[in-house]
Amino acid sequence: MELEGTRVIILGAARQGTALARYLANHNAQVVLTDLRTADALSDVRQSLAGVPVEWVLGEHPLSLLDGADVVCPSGGVPLTIPLIQAALSRGIPLSNDSQFFMEAARCPVIGITGSAGKTTTTTLIGRMAEAAAKQGAIGKAFIGGNIGYPLIAEVDQMAANDLAVMELSSFQLDVMTSAPNVAVLLNITPNHLDRHGTMEAYIAAKGHILAYQTESDSAVLGYEDPSAWALASSVKGKLWAFGRELPEEQIGTFIRQDGVWLRTEQGETEIMPMAEITLRGAHNVLNVLAACAAAAAAGLPPEAMRAGVHGFGGVEHRLEFVRQWGGAAWYNDSKATSPGMTITAMRAFEQPLVLLVGGRDKHLPWDEFAQEAKSRVDHMVAFGEAAEIIESAVKQVKGTSSYSLEICAGLDQAVAAAAQQASPGDVVLLAPGGTSFDEFSDYEARGRRFKELVQALPEKE
Repeated sequence: MELEGTRVIILGAARQGTALARYLANHNAQVVLTDLRTADALSDVRQSLAGVPVEWVLGEHPLSLLDGADVVCPSGGVPLTIPLIQAALSRGIPLSNDSQFFMEAARCPVIGITGSAGKTTTTTLIGRMAEAAAKQGAIGKAFIGGNIGYPLIAEVDQMAANDLAVMELSSFQLDVMTSAPNVAVLLNITPNHLDRHGTMEAYIAAKGHILAYQTESDSAVLGYEDPSAWALASSVKGKLWAFGRELPEEQIGTFIRQDGVWLRTEQGETEIMPMAEITLRGAHNVLNVLAACAAAAAAGLPPEAMRAGVHGFGGVEHRLEFVRQWGGAAWYNDSKATSPGMTITAMRAFEQPLVLLVGGRDKHLPWDEFAQEAKSRVDHMVAFGEAAEIIESAVKQVKGTSSYSLEICAGLDQAVAAAAQQASPGDVVLLAPGGTSFDEFSDYEARGRRFKELVQALPEKE
């Protein structure tokens, strides 16, 4: 898109929206930044954009914004069902976002990563591999961002052809995109964000956008063990890579053999590293390592860089993050587990007796599979927040005698106190909520930080 003189309406003045506003204004677009918050609430944001030619419309999204608009850019947290966006679509005004503008402008190859779980860990791993490759001289500079917290549009003008960008993409971002990364990674698809997408079909379609606009010169990396992800293999236009513990002999990708991580390409097979070098906890993180290696291979990074990226990596904050030993129990923060499926994955990462903190705000997702898993894995469950009664109802539906006790708490503070009463030496106390944080906190990070504060403040037992 020719940016000079283009009138762009950006909805949402958070990180994505402000980074995009700055980029577009620097390229002489006419930028309107609108947010439902007031000028006072956004004083710091407005100050950060002081001197940038941006028109502000605050406290509302009037339909008059669409007069003369060439494109509307909702930030990731803005529902596509709001009247302004629906009116834009009815007028034929296209939607876009910072990720779309980035991929259209990027001079270097882009690896894009999406999936229902594991996106940030895999993105971080690939980023570490890219940084190792840059140190080895295999590529120029590595850029890591996207939904992981840093909009890459902020640095797109500094990127060169021999650099590599690694970008996490959410279903919210993909929903409006008509561009695709050179290497598209689809880890898995399990029920999530149905409160936003409405149906599982719509959610799968949003995830599938990462493949839909690729060309024959691009590559796709799909999770072989995930039925919903692998079902999209037939829609891949370019080279298909896979990752899984086992792969068909004719399939290129990454797999496990004799306690080692192996890579298969058209040129043959190479061992990347021994499994013992993976320090991440949980079988799901082994798949994340395999996915990262497959993506790195698809982007042409050497095995030495893959191994260096994995070496010493202990995980991302709020994802099976060890907090401390207290009362003889090990306390873990997995606040990013915002769906029942993610909570199941977190539970399966431990063999010790579990005290589980679960709750938050429900996302209109089924809890029955979680309830079945909890029956065999959990010793004591503390359900908290808005979803507590929903969870209680689900676990009561499980037939047979449950092995765990259940306690209901109003919020996280009370849940931690209750867990402290139940924890015994040798236990794992695990925060893996299964719901969003929005009943108490601004995001899962704020919830995770509060959990860590509460755990660190627990008094030593006499």
